Amino acid sequence: MTSPGLPQLTVVVRYFASARAAAGTDEEKVELTPGATVADAVQALRELHPGQLSRVLDAASFLVNEVAVRDRSRALSDGAHLDVLPPFAGG
Repeated sequence: MTSPGLPQLTVVVRYFASARAAAGTDEEKVELTPGATVADAVQALRELHPGQLSRVLDAASFLVNEVAVRDRSRALSDGAHLDVLPPFAGG
């Protein structure tokens, strides 16, 4: 989350499967401070959607601009897409 008057960056968060159900939306924009990381975005999502989404985020994988993220300290850029992918069954 950002404070009034500070520069900000906007990240488009896209939810899939059980993450979509827990968030109650397919997609939303989240405002973060410049230099924010994937971990910062995940924390902001926990604050926006307390409850079931938090459990989904614990087990989820993330893509930034369609590339898998292993290191949650990766910085996000303005306009980045962050996909939240819960574990999927089957194959």
